Amino acid sequence: MGVELTMLAYSAALLFGLVVLQAIVGIRSQGLIPLANSRDDLPPPSVFQARVKRVVDNHREGLTIMAPLILIAAVTQSTNATTALGAQMFFYARVAHAVLYLAGAPLVRPLAWGVGVAGTVMVFAVLMGWA
Repeated sequence: MGVELTMLAYSAALLFGLVVLQAIVGIRSQGLIPLANSRDDLPPPSVFQARVKRVVDNHREGLTIMAPLILIAAVTQSTNATTALGAQMFFYARVAHAVLYLAGAPLVRPLAWGVGVAGTVMVFAVLMGWA
C-alpha cells in the first residue's frame, strides 16, 4: 500500500478516534440513558462537548474531499512525490488541527487547517495535470 492510501487509512482512524471521543464526552456530559434514547429533549451540550462535535464535523468534511482524490490517484496510478507529500500534509495537519481545536488554541488552529487544505490541493493539482 502506498503512502497516499496509508495516510488515508490513518485519516479514517483519526475520524474513528474522534467519534469515539465524541461519544465518551457526550456520555459524560449528558448521561448514557439520555443519549441512548431519542435525544429529542437533550439540554444544550457543554462547551467541550460542542467543541468535540465541531472537530468531528470539520475532519469529516475534510476527509470527504480528500478521500476520493486519494482513491482516484491510486486507481489511476497517478501517485507521485507530490501526492505523497499532499497526503502526509493532510493527515499530520488534521492531527494537529484536532489537538489544537480540542485544546481551544486560538489563531494557530487555522494554520493547521490551511496546511491540510494545501495538501488536498496538491493531490487535486496532480490529478488535473497542473503539477
